[in-house]
Amino acid sequence: MKQTGRFQKLGFVIVAGVLIFSLSGCSKNVVKDQSQPAGYPIATNVQTTAQRTIVPGPTPTTAINLWEISKYDQYGYGNWTYGPGLAYDKRLDLMPKTYSGSGITRRALLSNFFTISDIHITDKESPNQLIYIQRLHPNLPVGASIYSGIMLYTTHVLDAAIQTANALHKQKPLDFGLSLGDACNTAQYNETRWYIDVIDGKVITPSSGAHLGAKTIDYQKPYKAAGLNKTIPWYQMLGNHDHFWMGSIPVDYGLRKDLRQSYISDEVFATGDVLSDPRKINSRDYYVGVLDGSTPYGDIIHAGPVGDFKSVPKVAADPDRRSLLRTEWMQEFFKTSSTPAGHGFNMTDAKEGFACYSFVPKPNVPLKVIVLDNTQKEDSGSIDIHGHGFLDARRWAWLKKELADGDAAGQLMISAAHGPIGVEVTAPNS
Repeated sequence: MKQTGRFQKLGFVIVAGVLIFSLSGCSKNVVKDQSQPAGYPIATNVQTTAQRTIVPGPTPTTAINLWEISKYDQYGYGNWTYGPGLAYDKRLDLMPKTYSGSGITRRALLSNFFTISDIHITDKESPNQLIYIQRLHPNLPVGASIYSGIMLYTTHVLDAAIQTANALHKQKPLDFGLSLGDACNTAQYNETRWYIDVIDGKVITPSSGAHLGAKTIDYQKPYKAAGLNKTIPWYQMLGNHDHFWMGSIPVDYGLRKDLRQSYISDEVFATGDVLSDPRKINSRDYYVGVLDGSTPYGDIIHAGPVGDFKSVPKVAADPDRRSLLRTEWMQEFFKTSSTPAGHGFNMTDAKEGFACYSFVPKPNVPLKVIVLDNTQKEDSGSIDIHGHGFLDARRWAWLKKELADGDAAGQLMISAAHGPIGVEVTAPNS
């Protein structure tokens, strides 16, 4: 890779990125006056993962079910502690071969930035999730986006991460932030707005439908998000959960014709075990359930085999649960009070749904960030889950041109994508 003369003279260049993990304790009853919602301030001692990490405590000896949150403390679940920091991985293999690394005496910090990923803002009361299906596959890693106790507090966790970025910004100014996709859990309008509004620092009402528990239950109460420091521009990437149902099945091109309507219905969705075979979405074997916002631990209700119910379980419908098209989702990022408007999608034709773009964080530094949308297309025709990396001809040509242009300009380049680079073995189509 070519470098400009100025940077050839600097022996070792550094791009400092901070991957934020936030372990936040939200004190109960923080919101005292709903006309003046308070926030959830984090602890003041904020450190990066280079300084310390968060590690789980000892494995409890008594096994309990994932959804038995009220028993976590009793049996020692959910205990975390701090571990040692992670060492920097010096990629000297990216440097010209004339640099061995041993004789480097000068260093330059090119950029200081943060990344967040897979926030999965979740409408816990939406009627068409897959909460119950998690019980059929308790050991699948994908289960965390189907059911987890953190679903009660997804907006609060994002708020804590943003406060962490603000605190780090005070220690050493951040040039930008980059969110690597899966802002939402299942492409809903209200999930998208909660995500943007938390970063913008607005008052958040983290409930939907009948807004059960909004005056009494901690995780349901409105609160004031801190908002990202306005001097930090942030950029967004598209993830599979941002435009597919549960990150897996196209809303309009899938096998279930009433899938779009199910978002705003008052009936709890009934489906088959789509984790074992996505084609079972047309089965009506299980009611998937919702979380009861009127209970302290978000009890799972309206869930189980269809035969166990005398009638279809219902919830209060909410038009803000509607599923967004890819283009609609991208356009929401222009409705923001933070910068830049569009959060990266302003640099491409967002109206067409093309979610690839690149940007130069600092005009005086030859560093380019390439944001590559490598999620699958809605009309790909695949019957497998749509969570795999994918490039069509247009995106492949765009990526090659971005790399060639950057090389010709003598730029160092960071390529960011939601899906992993490694090739995964997918399910057969038969």
